[in-house]
Amino acid sequence: MTDVSNDPTESQPKPRVLLVYYSFTGQSRGVLEAAGDVFRERGCEVDAAPIEFTDPRFADNFSRFPMKRVWRDMFSVLPAQSRKVSGEIRTPDEVRTGDYDLVCIGSPTWWKDASMPIRSFLQSDEAKTTLSGKSFAVFVVCRRYWRENMDAVRTMGEQRGGRMLGGIHFTYPGGQVRSMLSLTSFLGSGQYRERYLGVRIPPTNVQPQQLDEARLFAAQLLDQWSAQTQANN
Repeated sequence: MTDVSNDPTESQPKPRVLLVYYSFTGQSRGVLEAAGDVFRERGCEVDAAPIEFTDPRFADNFSRFPMKRVWRDMFSVLPAQSRKVSGEIRTPDEVRTGDYDLVCIGSPTWWKDASMPIRSFLQSDEAKTTLSGKSFAVFVVCRRYWRENMDAVRTMGEQRGGRMLGGIHFTYPGGQVRSMLSLTSFLGSGQYRERYLGVRIPPTNVQPQQLDEARLFAAQLLDQWSAQTQANN
């Protein structure tokens, strides 16, 4: 399973890649879909495994986009996020039944840490089934804070038996205050505005050039995985 060239022979099994993520606004999904296109072009079999956030304490607040009460809904998870607790989620069969060579984890930042849905998955027995003895990579999508998120995912992934192959982060434009206003405006309206609360705001969310970065990173990951696999054979 080491041929990741553009023209793999049919006799060689295709490397299998799993894209597992939580994505409320579609940003984590977007960067992983861009990466997935590259994996497929390089001859991989790619499956997606979106996580559903079903915890009864918070699910209603995160069941609709745009948010109905944006500030209240965002702050509703802050105490639980601060305590690094897990919650109820639903995952597709791929995380239980597939045998993958590379697992890519799309992890949005919630209040300076990995989001509760991602944390809940990585602390589950399902994650152990998915990651044990496998290589994984982290795709962090965030407004500002990415390092705490990536470190948390790396720690939990390695605790489940995985080997981190690499990580990349995508931050939104603007400084601390204006990027917060931009994201809040988008979460509450689903629209890109020039002003919010009377303040001129920058664009928010993942930008087109960052999708190009995700594609380049995917190609590099595959090359790195292939080199390691060949070295171990």
